Amino acid sequence: MTASRKAAWILAACLVISAMAVMYPIYVIRPFRAQGPGELAAALVVVRIRPWITILSGLAGAAVAVWYWRVQSDKLGRSLAVAGAVATVILALLARVNVYELMFHPVDRPAFAEAQRSRLDADEKVIAVQIGPEARAYPVRIISYHHIVNDVVGGAAIAATY
Repeated sequence: MTASRKAAWILAACLVISAMAVMYPIYVIRPFRAQGPGELAAALVVVRIRPWITILSGLAGAAVAVWYWRVQSDKLGRSLAVAGAVATVILALLARVNVYELMFHPVDRPAFAEAQRSRLDADEKVIAVQIGPEARAYPVRIISYHHIVNDVVGGAAIAATY
């Protein structure tokens, strides 16, 4: 195998490893899907170690791209090597963003309808809260996506979650 092919394989491996480290936890912990205990545990391990994985992949990808740039004159190959290295560095930065906070933002201003006008199925689960004469029902399918609904019921601030 030629040196340029080895460089391409190393760069591709760095890109795939970084992409998997970023995407696997998002795939596992996405809403409206049951997660198994094994895959959830694996996703949480990946979340813990992915900063190191992506830093190492980014450094290796950048080093390979610099080496390739110096020893090869092929402009397309150079461009692809730089693009691959930039992609691994971008993935290393994305590994530090808490996408779950972006995906599962709390509902701060919930809207309600009277029970007779609601569009809930008859067997749909809700979390019901009554404080004094005031009552609210929060559909579990909505809370399962947002995880928290901030509201005021009967003059008391509450956070409905499960």
